[in-house]
Amino acid sequence: MNEHHDLAALIRADTPLLAIDTHDEPEVIAAFQRALTEVLRPLLVWSITTGLRRIDMEAPAKPMSSGEVLDAIAQTQQKSVFLLLDYAPFLRYVVTARQLRELAQRHGCAPHTIVLVGAGLELPKDLEAHAVRFTLKLPGEAELDRIVREEALNYSREHAGKRVQIHSSALKAVVRNLKGLAAADARRIARRIIATDGMITEDDLPAVAKAKFELLNKAGVLSFEYEPISFDDVAGARRLKRWIQQRRAVFMGEPTPVPLDPPKGILLLGVQGTGKSLAAKAVAGGFQVPLLRLDMASVYNKYHGETERNLRESLQNAELMAPCVLWIDEIEKGFAGSDSDGGVSRRVLGYFLTWMAERKAKIFLVATANAIDQLPPELLRKGRFDEIFFVDLPREEVRADLFRIHFQRRNLPLEGFDLAALAAASAGFSGAEIEQAIVSSLYAAHGEGAALDQRHLLEEIAHTRPLSVVMAEKIGALRAWAAERTVPVD
Repeated sequence: MNEHHDLAALIRADTPLLAIDTHDEPEVIAAFQRALTEVLRPLLVWSITTGLRRIDMEAPAKPMSSGEVLDAIAQTQQKSVFLLLDYAPFLRYVVTARQLRELAQRHGCAPHTIVLVGAGLELPKDLEAHAVRFTLKLPGEAELDRIVREEALNYSREHAGKRVQIHSSALKAVVRNLKGLAAADARRIARRIIATDGMITEDDLPAVAKAKFELLNKAGVLSFEYEPISFDDVAGARRLKRWIQQRRAVFMGEPTPVPLDPPKGILLLGVQGTGKSLAAKAVAGGFQVPLLRLDMASVYNKYHGETERNLRESLQNAELMAPCVLWIDEIEKGFAGSDSDGGVSRRVLGYFLTWMAERKAKIFLVATANAIDQLPPELLRKGRFDEIFFVDLPREEVRADLFRIHFQRRNLPLEGFDLAALAAASAGFSGAEIEQAIVSSLYAAHGEGAALDQRHLLEEIAHTRPLSVVMAEKIGALRAWAAERTVPVD
C-alpha cells in the first residue's frame, strides 16, 4: 500500500493517537492532505506560535495555548484530524498529559485522530500505550530524481535561463547517494551542489556523501572520510589488493556471468604500526565508496541502554550511507568484554553479531585488531568475515617501497639515496617506524643546517630499537599464531 493509503486506513479506523517522529513537518502535512482525499474529514494544524488553523479550507488561525487546543479538540463535534506540532514538551505537565490521555480514551468527545509530530518524539509511558507510531516513507529513486531535476529547473529560472549541465551517470550516482534522506533534506543538498557551479558531475559526489553523513550522524559516533586513498599508497599487500579487485564488481552490483554472493568483510590482524589502518582506508578507495569509521570508545555510555542505542543508530546510519565501507579500528577494545560492566559488552556483541548476519545493505566491514586473544570466539568463527588477513612486518622489498612512498609524500628527491641499503638496514622495522626514522632524520639534518642524506637515515635507523626487538616475545607469538590460521596480505 502507498503511504497515503496507510494513513487513510488509520484515520478511517478512528485511531485516537498517532505519533510521527520527524523534523519534516511540511511532508507530514502534505501526506495527511493526500490521505484525506480518501477520508473526507477536516484537517487542523496547531503550533504554539500560530495557534489552531484549519488547512483544508481558507480559514484564519486562532491563537491558542497548549491547554486551550485540547479544550478545542474536546468541544469539536465533527470527527476531525488534528496535527499538533512540537507538542511533546507540554506533556511534562501532569494536567496536560492527563487531558490528552482522556481525549485518546474518548472521554466525552468525538472520535478524533490526534497526531503528535516532532523530532526525537518521546511520550510518557501511559500515553505511549495509546499511541500508534507511524513512520513516513523516505522518497525512492524516482522521487529523488524528480527533486534534483526540479532544483535544476529552479536554478535555470533564477539565472536568466542558464541551463544546468547534467551528466547522466553523475545524476544517477547523486540520486543513489541521496537515498535514505527525507525529501526536504535531499532538496537542500541538490540545491547546494547545483548552486556551486551550475552543474551536476562526478565531482559533486564527495560533497553529497559528506552532507548526507552530517545529517545522519547526530550522535557523533561515526566519522566520515572521503579523501580517496589508493592502494598505490600502500606498500606491499599484494594478496589483499588482488582480493579486493576480484570482488569490486560484485560488491557494486555489476552483473556477473554466474551469481556470486556479495563480499561481507575482512579482519586485518597484525603487528602494531604495520599499516592496517591505511589498508582499511585503501579498501574503500579500491571499492570507490565512502569510508565510515565506527569509534567503539564513543559507543559506550555510562547510562543504561545508551550504549546499545548508540550502536543501533550508528549501524542504521551506516546502512543509509550504503554502499560504503565500515571500518572498526582495534575491534578487540570494543568487544573484549568484562565481568564488571553489567553485561553491556555481551549485549553489544550479540546485537553486532546479529547485524553482521542479517544486514542487507551494501556495507563492507573492515575490522582491524592487534590482539587476537582478546577477541571473543563468536566473532572469529567462519562466516563472520570472508577472510582474516595478517599484516606482518614488511619484507625488504616492501621496506624499500615504503621509503620511496614517504620520500615522495614529502617531496624529497630520490637521487642520492640507496633505497635497497636503507631497506636492508631497517630489518624488523614496521611502516610506522620507517616513517618516524625519516622524520627524525629530517630534524637531525635541519639541526646541522644540511640537506638530508643517506648518513642521517642510517644513523637514525641504527639508534632505533623497533617494536620487533622491544617486544620480541609477544610479536613472535602473534606471528607464530597467525602463520597457520590467517592469510598473509603480501
